[in-house]
Amino acid sequence: MNVDYKLIGQRIKVARKAKGLTQEQLSEKLDVSVGYVSQLERGVTKISLDTLGAIAVLLDCDVAYFVTESAPKSGAYLSSELSESLSALSSEKKKLVYDFIKMIENK
Repeated sequence: MNVDYKLIGQRIKVARKAKGLTQEQLSEKLDVSVGYVSQLERGVTKISLDTLGAIAVLLDCDVAYFVTESAPKSGAYLSSELSESLSALSSEKKKLVYDFIKMIENK
């Protein structure tokens, strides 16, 4: 199964910021380098289950939050991220996204 590590990293970043932590603060709590946290958040480095579990505890999240629907073959892949992004757009931009989707569907 392919896993979207970039999506997992984005979710880690969102949860970290929601807790008001910097990458440096998270790295100190995990006893890893800031560069490693940065790589995780960008999806450059594959994260181990142990590290993901430690991050989940520190950020008061369930591990499932980070990995659920992070496989591209999952039926709901990126659904919540798309929904959040769409809700933040203006009506005009939503129409552009809709038109783009329709264009892709017709190809």
